Amino acid sequence: MAIDRRRIEVIVRDLRHVATDTQDIEVKEAVQKLPASMAETVSAFCNGPGGTILLGLSEKNGFTAAPGFRAKPSADALATICSDKLTPPIRPEIDVVDFEGTQLVLAHVHELPPLEKPCYITERGVYQGSYVRVADGDRRLTAYEVDRLLEERSQPTHDLDVVSSATRGDLDRGLVSAVLARQRELHPSIFGTRGDDEALAMLHVIARAEDGAWRPTLAGLLALGVYPQQFFPRLTVSFTAHPHRDPETGLISYACAQTMAGSIPMVLADTLAAVRNNCDGLDGLPLAAVREAIANALVHRDYAPIARGTAVQVSLSHGRLEVVSPGGLYGTVTSDTLSTPGYSSARNQYLLSLLETVPFSDGYLVENRKAGYRLICAELARAGLPAPRAEDHISSFVLTLPLPT
Repeated sequence: MAIDRRRIEVIVRDLRHVATDTQDIEVKEAVQKLPASMAETVSAFCNGPGGTILLGLSEKNGFTAAPGFRAKPSADALATICSDKLTPPIRPEIDVVDFEGTQLVLAHVHELPPLEKPCYITERGVYQGSYVRVADGDRRLTAYEVDRLLEERSQPTHDLDVVSSATRGDLDRGLVSAVLARQRELHPSIFGTRGDDEALAMLHVIARAEDGAWRPTLAGLLALGVYPQQFFPRLTVSFTAHPHRDPETGLISYACAQTMAGSIPMVLADTLAAVRNNCDGLDGLPLAAVREAIANALVHRDYAPIARGTAVQVSLSHGRLEVVSPGGLYGTVTSDTLSTPGYSSARNQYLLSLLETVPFSDGYLVENRKAGYRLICAELARAGLPAPRAEDHISSFVLTLPLPT
């Protein structure tokens, strides 16, 4: 990697200005030897968007050259840590560079592809040795976050889980009939001559439980259930609007606070109604964008057993709508590729396929597959509003839509 002197000057100038390490830059004096935490930093950068390590500067002395620093041995030691102490072995771009009459070591650590995450310190194991960058420090990943990264290596099937305590009676007859009719219309040669149970099993709405009975799957219950929260109380939307902090007590209250329950179609409809009610009289509200943001959260959230205790959160404040979905983006979809055609990965592929034929409003619940985020951007632009802000974390995805005020 050829290092531009100007790039070094910009990095150090910015560090001196903020007087601390940053989210993507880690500085160490490394005079006697590399700090024991260096492997944690490399792991954190690999599990996030990457970052830069700068050795030979003294943070406590205003990011000036550290007396006694030896660049070449430090560069070799860093390469050894990356190669021998981490799984998988890491190959950062490492250079010895001249700066202000001395030499520094500059290394750029690239983000690992999803199929290779998490990067962890080998001797500690994956659950104790995996890190992520938070502000200017490295934090060990939780077991949930490690599981989410490991899940990226194969297609999750949590939406196929059989809900053993549920029965066919827990499915909404009207929704079931509508889906079967639509599937027989679309695929008459496949579903036209098959009975309801066989068709529903092929659609993964029901499956055989251990007792031999037909039971709803998680996908079937979420898409077509009467009250899925009977079995999963927190698979809801938690909606709040217009927070207000009491100046005397400091306590926060809301003009509206509701929990939306029922099947995904019902939850989506009720959440949209709550947004409309709390934006009454607001001209130019891009409801199509709001609908898409909430629907995406419900369809693509993490439905792993450990995440079923976390609700989707929808918060309405003056000028913005924030949607927080459990579980980060999945597969080839990242914050950088959200708006790029051709990038599409479905964490809950059976639920998504089923919702394509679940009636909603004047169409079907999922109608903009592969183009949902681009539709949100287009609807916001049509309303004269800026693009949404997307924040992807391992354990959550946050989408903030600007709204007219």
